[in-house]
Amino acid sequence: MSEHETHPTAGRDQQTQETPKETGEGLTQQDARQEDGAQVSTGIETAGVPETAIPELVIISGMSGAGRSTAAKCLEDLGWFVVDNLPPALIPTMVELGARSQGNVARIAVVVDVRGRRFFDNLRESLAELDTRGVTRRIVFLESSDDALVRRFESVRRPHPLQGDGRIVDGIAAERELLRELRGDADLVIDTSSLNVHELRAKMDAQFAGEEEPELRATVMSFGFKYGLPVDADLVVDMRFLPNPHWVPELRPFTGLNEEVSAYVFNQPGAKEFIDRYSELLQLIAAGYRREGKRYVTIAVGCTGGKHRSVATSEKLAARLASQGVETVVVHRDMGRE
Repeated sequence: MSEHETHPTAGRDQQTQETPKETGEGLTQQDARQEDGAQVSTGIETAGVPETAIPELVIISGMSGAGRSTAAKCLEDLGWFVVDNLPPALIPTMVELGARSQGNVARIAVVVDVRGRRFFDNLRESLAELDTRGVTRRIVFLESSDDALVRRFESVRRPHPLQGDGRIVDGIAAERELLRELRGDADLVIDTSSLNVHELRAKMDAQFAGEEEPELRATVMSFGFKYGLPVDADLVVDMRFLPNPHWVPELRPFTGLNEEVSAYVFNQPGAKEFIDRYSELLQLIAAGYRREGKRYVTIAVGCTGGKHRSVATSEKLAARLASQGVETVVVHRDMGRE
């Protein structure tokens, strides 16, 4: 596996391609037997169990080959009790067992591999049951582009689990359609198209490593429009209304992390006013996210190449969010690609 250079500043990274062998996943024969033959109760009988003893639950799902196993291993390293490829009908039972462990199992992560309509219906029923019982649960969805997924499956010479007699792209399309609703309900979507294993682990660490769960976590990501929109963005900002430092010869070699480039960007008419007004708007949005129980937001800040304006604005915006009490991580997706 090749590793790519990233910016040395803590909390900032450039996304690179994830190693296929460490992201490809599939059901084992034992898992398949569990899916076909498991007959379990889906109710959570927690009578007499203190509410504080009910474990926190994270459900990891997403596209096959997008890095579910890597995300699960990261949580395991952080002290979570991880169950891989658990049939959805067994999730309430697992939470019940954790609740009866007298606090020994306080955090449970479940990797769910939804590859059939019956499986998906079972998951929906289990989530509804958990909600009625007041279980704190979050869904992490691992996403990736079709091109990246095809490369990963081809590199390990494995078929997609849903392709049948068709092509890999047919299986990917079928799975994407099946998971569409679950992706929409996810609390956190991570696009691993250009992430390597270490960068995916860094993202998981940023979201789950803290001892105390903050009210809201934000990822501010700079990007270049010419390289495409980030698929995991909740909000997108276009900074192309400002003059491009690329056309200033003495600034062209540098990035938005350079003080002279940043000064040039924010001395332009409307730049400082934009930061002030957009920060106020984000305060309004953040309050709504908190009310709705959304803990994660990804703000994508774009310019033409993702090198100057978007980078400088991301840094400024992240600093403003941090000053407002929002835990913030900065990612410069395309910096260095030119």
